[in-house]
Amino acid sequence: MTGKIESRLADLGITLPATSAPLANYVPTRVLGTSLYVSGQVPARDGKDVYTGKLGADYSIEEGQDAARICAINILAHLRDAVGGDLDRVVNVVRLGGFINAVPEFTDHPKVLNGASDLMVEVFGDAGRHARAAVGVYSLPRNVPVEVDAIFEIA
Repeated sequence: MTGKIESRLADLGITLPATSAPLANYVPTRVLGTSLYVSGQVPARDGKDVYTGKLGADYSIEEGQDAARICAINILAHLRDAVGGDLDRVVNVVRLGGFINAVPEFTDHPKVLNGASDLMVEVFGDAGRHARAAVGVYSLPRNVPVEVDAIFEIA
């Protein structure tokens, strides 16, 4: 039987991808008690970066939001693996951290991260509302424009 969250993803037209192995010395998720941490995810599909470049030079806010949404979809895929396929175990989205690769003059980092935040609320409803930080950075791995990490409360 499909769970409530899987049904909501289907209603949104979202198919979670297979997860990829980390490219460095870290693990994609870590569970500590009822907290589940998901390592930073970038806007990649099928092992290829969808976006590379900087906000404010190469991409608009809307394109940055799409990049953040892709990051959030990848977070959900790792989350699903970490909870044994049962996304209904998620009690709350606790926090998102967003790193926005941008030119120095760019100041709309929170608007970009809304691409990930909005998805969490669409998927989890009120349980998807979370604390967060949106931080501008000079560079990110592989020159991607956005990286997002997350903390969840699970049952």
